[in-house]
Amino acid sequence: MLEIPESYTIAKQLRKAVIGKTIAQVETASKPHSFAWYFGDPAQYHDLLAGETVTGASGFGMYVELELGEQRFVVGDGTNLRFYTAEEKLPPAHQLHIGFTDGCSLRCTVQMYGGMWAFPDGVNKDKYYLGAKAAISPLSEAFDSTYFASLLTDKTAKLSAKAFLATEQRIPGLGNGVLQDILWKTGIHPKRKMNTLSNDEFSVLFEVLKATIEDMTKCGGRNTERDLFGHKGGYVTTMSKNNVDMPCPKCGDNIKRFAYLGGNVYVCDTCQPLI
Repeated sequence: MLEIPESYTIAKQLRKAVIGKTIAQVETASKPHSFAWYFGDPAQYHDLLAGETVTGASGFGMYVELELGEQRFVVGDGTNLRFYTAEEKLPPAHQLHIGFTDGCSLRCTVQMYGGMWAFPDGVNKDKYYLGAKAAISPLSEAFDSTYFASLLTDKTAKLSAKAFLATEQRIPGLGNGVLQDILWKTGIHPKRKMNTLSNDEFSVLFEVLKATIEDMTKCGGRNTERDLFGHKGGYVTTMSKNNVDMPCPKCGDNIKRFAYLGGNVYVCDTCQPLI
């Protein structure tokens, strides 16, 4: 799933791979998918984008955006975006295909759910898209201890650690995946209420959050996800689907998995006691 490390990594790769290329064709849904979402009528995407040249690419929150003159093309969480050279064999199925005049292409596929949106700049008023674009990223200097503290209000202090960090788009792009290692490193259980954290624990949470997301991004994303070329990220997760029932590196007890707030969480009960 696209979270901060992956969106930034893929955008960086796009800037090297496709800036300056001109779109020749756009095809949608060779294999229809009930949970593949588009902005407006995807049948109009060819007319909207054909002939446009890629001028920029950015990653923010759970989105990757291509700038195409006055047009924009955006993929969201759940969409797999891959680049193919003219010599590579293309997979048979896709939910969206962009072909460039030099024979290279981008292909989007969706497994569970995912969004692909083409629209003139300024037209998309989706609150999640606009919120992520305007948000302060943990990768920026502006995301400092004062800003992080401002997120903890009388209302959010009653939330669990997972709910505080990964819901309601308080920190766009910090989702259930990135969350796991942050909480393990700080010794905080996902269900622990924020108002039970001491000032020191809250300060450590901020420092670990910043450092972990920066590390994940520098490594090209997590090893549970794939980049623009289909390669796994270089950050090796400690708390993920890859580590269930394996010994915790800190204490040796088994890592457990359970469902919580719409997704699986991974916990060492010894290192992350539920206080």
